[in-house]
Order: sequence, then C-alpha cells, then structure tokens
Amino acid sequence: MTTASLVLGFALILLGGIMEGSYSFPLKVNKGWDWENTWGAGSLMALILVPWPLAFWTVPGLTEAYHRSSWSAILLALLFGAGWGFGGVFFGLSIDMVGLSLGYSIIFGIIAINGSLTPLLMNEPGKLATTGGFWFLAAMTVMLLGIIVCSIAGNLKARAANDQPAANAKKGSFRVGLILCIVAGVLSGLVNFAFIYGTEITQQAQQSGADPFSAINALWALVFTANYLANVGYCVYLMMRNGTGAKLFASGSSFNWMRAIVMGVFWAAGIVVYGLGAYKLGRYGAFVGFPALLAAALLTGNVVGWISGEWKGSDAKASGTMFAGLGLLLVAIVFLANANRLMSQ
Repeated sequence: MTTASLVLGFALILLGGIMEGSYSFPLKVNKGWDWENTWGAGSLMALILVPWPLAFWTVPGLTEAYHRSSWSAILLALLFGAGWGFGGVFFGLSIDMVGLSLGYSIIFGIIAINGSLTPLLMNEPGKLATTGGFWFLAAMTVMLLGIIVCSIAGNLKARAANDQPAANAKKGSFRVGLILCIVAGVLSGLVNFAFIYGTEITQQAQQSGADPFSAINALWALVFTANYLANVGYCVYLMMRNGTGAKLFASGSSFNWMRAIVMGVFWAAGIVVYGLGAYKLGRYGAFVGFPALLAAALLTGNVVGWISGEWKGSDAKASGTMFAGLGLLLVAIVFLANANRLMSQ
C-alpha cells in the first residue's frame, strides 16, 4: 500500500465520520416537530436522495449484477441493513433521551467492538498476534478508554445540571435511554458486517462494468433500502399513534424539511464515503477503518453537542474530562492508521 492510498483512505473515513457525527443535529433544533417527524423525514430523504441515484449513476448494468448474485447474498445484505435500521431507530430514541455526548459514547463503544473486532476474530484471528494486530488492539483499547472518559464527562455534566432544566433529555427516561443505547450499539454494528460479507454483490457489480471504487454502491443500495425503510416505517407508526403526522405539513415547516434533507444526505453519504476510504486502505480497511469512522463521529458528536448547548452550565472538571477523552480518541485514530499500514505489509 502506498502512502498516498493510506492518507486518502483515512481522509475519506474521517470525512465520513464528520458526517455521521453531525447528521442528528436537526433533532435538537427543529421547532414544532416531534422526534418521529424529524427522524422519519431524514430517513426518507436519505432513502430517496442517495442510495439508488448513486447506484444507477455509478454501476452500469446494476440490475444484471443483482440477477447474477445469489439469493443468499442479497438476503444477507437486506438482513444486515434491516438490523442496522432498527439500530438507527434505537439510536435516535436514545440520543433524544440521554443527549448527544453520552449517547454517542456508549453506542459507539459497543459498535466498535461488534462491528470491527468481532468480524476480524471471525475471519482472521491470527492477525491479532502480529505487530499490526498489536497496534489494532492498542488502538481499540485507547478508543474504548476514550469512550469511557467521555461517558464520565457526560455524567459529571449531568450532575452539574441537576438543579437546571434538562434541555437535552426527557425526564424519567434516562435508564430507558441507556438500555436503548446498548441495543442500538449491538444492531448498528451490522452495517460493517454488510460491508465485509457483501463481496459477492460488489464482485458482480464489477463484472457488470463498475470500477472497483464504485462497485460497493450496488451493495449499499440494498443495505440502505432495508435500513431506511425500517426507520421510516417505525416513524410512520409513531406519527399514526401520536397523531403527529400533520406537523410535517404545518405552516413554517419548510426549514425543518431543509434540515431533514441535510440530515438524510449526511447520514447516507457518510457511510458511502467510509466505504470508499476503506477500499483505499486495502484488505484490512473495513476492520481498521470502521473504528476510525466511529472515533471521528464521536469527536464530531461531542462538538455538535457542545454547539447545541448540551454542555451549558457544566463545570471545568466536566469540560476538562471531555477534552481528555477526545484526545484519547485522536490517539486511537493515529494508532489505527499505523495498524493498517503494518497489517497490509
């Protein structure tokens, strides 16, 4: 692997992480909409604007690639996508309950293990005994430590805000939010399983005329469809149950829809950009790049949380602890880059 490929790969993954870490910001700023309105509209925009237009544009003979793929490969992509979708539902609910900073910390820690370390153990456990594997484990350890420190900072912030109105969490729902964080973390890691085990579909896309850099979009179209249909379906159910569907078309909703469009594009495009970056990193890009994506998203999520006022009123100890956690995440990203270089030799 060349240095240029390594730099470009990680640059794309970090860009994807920025998108993934900031796409849920409209949940905090949309006025007049409930959670299901913003999440459902964002999911719908992600489904309409990104996967299929991108797949038809970049993969010649897309339908032929699907015809030549086995039913098991297509079903597996859809199942992983649906699991990721329900993980997204629980992610959105938990973020609404516990806040961006703490929610991202817990969820992304679990995703890192389930979406990266578990597949590597299933496919090439011997790699962990190499020098590159050592750096990978060190990176994962530092990353999890950073997540723990960020979670401690979130708890310190919550304690400091006990006497203040909770602007970023629903009263009485914190414990439920933590449970949903765990479920969201387990299910959301399935998106990387789809990437790792979807090689048959990408190979068929290449045989249909797609270049290796864009063949992954044939897989993403299936995974994203299952994902966002699960999210849209659940939100439609909530709107019917709560009678909130009319809010989508209420006067003054145009800015909410604009933010939903940005949310949807960032949400889907972040994963697409990650896939491109992982491809540039080579054979172990999906294993090493995925936790780097999560670390970048967590960094961004905390910055967004800061901007949205989640840390208003927190003391110096809470803020200092959070910055320490973010510093550890940056170190983990550097370790991951070195791990990928060594594992690819």
